[in-house]
Amino acid sequence: MAEGSTAVKVRRQPLVLVETAGLSEEEWLGYRRKGIGGSDVAALLGISPWRTARDLYFDKLNIAAVEDNEGNWVALEMGHLLEPLVAKIFERKTGYKAYQIKKMFQHAEYPWMLADVDYFVELPDGTTAILEIKTTNYNARDNWWLDGKEMVPVYYESQGRHYMAVMDLDRCFFCCLYGNNEDEVIIREIRRDMAYEEEMIYLEQYFWANHVLAQMPPPYTEDGDLVIESVRRYTGPADKEAPAVSLDLSLTAKLMRFLQLQEQKKGAEAGNKEIEEDMKRLKAAIIAKMGKSCQAICQQDGVNYTVTYNPIRTPGIDKDNLKRLKLDYPDIYEQYVTVSESRRFVVKCDSEAA
Repeated sequence: MAEGSTAVKVRRQPLVLVETAGLSEEEWLGYRRKGIGGSDVAALLGISPWRTARDLYFDKLNIAAVEDNEGNWVALEMGHLLEPLVAKIFERKTGYKAYQIKKMFQHAEYPWMLADVDYFVELPDGTTAILEIKTTNYNARDNWWLDGKEMVPVYYESQGRHYMAVMDLDRCFFCCLYGNNEDEVIIREIRRDMAYEEEMIYLEQYFWANHVLAQMPPPYTEDGDLVIESVRRYTGPADKEAPAVSLDLSLTAKLMRFLQLQEQKKGAEAGNKEIEEDMKRLKAAIIAKMGKSCQAICQQDGVNYTVTYNPIRTPGIDKDNLKRLKLDYPDIYEQYVTVSESRRFVVKCDSEAA
């Protein structure tokens, strides 16, 4: 290279997996299962507030689909409906032009990395950036700050960095509407971080090859509540006739630690969150092993331990049946009763050797 000349980076053009305009929801989901998309990354990294890596695994194998925020489908649907409006607010606030390309892209080198980008942005210097549209409520806007410093929530950051890798672009904007006027909006930008990207690609590739393609479910490593909800979703109702599960050495050690923390909690300040979260994680690991079973057993130092996780079923009437009840049979409700279920986790020990 001649002295004084500058290197020009050669961009990798992403591949096009499919044109998304006109695809049905089922067709679109089918293409998403051909790889890892931006909204999948947080789950496989263990930083998603909504789903576990195992949820993602089940989704990719089409065993069960789990959408982020599925418990609040109205908020999810509102987010989709408001995308054009939020993009317009972004344009007014920044002066940049935003536009859509209705295609699902693949990474040029790693075709299992997919990108279905909300919007692209035309910048004044002639370069292109990514724009991700988000909506939230007024209280949740605090997630966009950390200790008073502006930030992008980590679960959205991973999505943006995935898209930058697939599209080989260096800038990603986020525009999040949290109110009902154009001033109640948060705009953030992240720049490409190659060290982050390298590790992310490694972890994505590992997940795709060693779990999805190998059909080997990943272990549960997430927070206790998230794991317990995932187990409930995929194992279904408790089965009191199922045989007791024997806990291996690793799970027995977790049970012993759970009991230690249980004792510590009695002498700790009320609502000690650190102890409670540790207990939830340990309990979740045991519950994941138990599945439908209501009992688990193990032995430690000559003591037999029995864990019970029994269902608590409460009769109730869901909203749809309640409406029908009022209209059709105001004096009779038994035939419309549905049964909800929760389960109680209890540990008992017997000092006699097995």
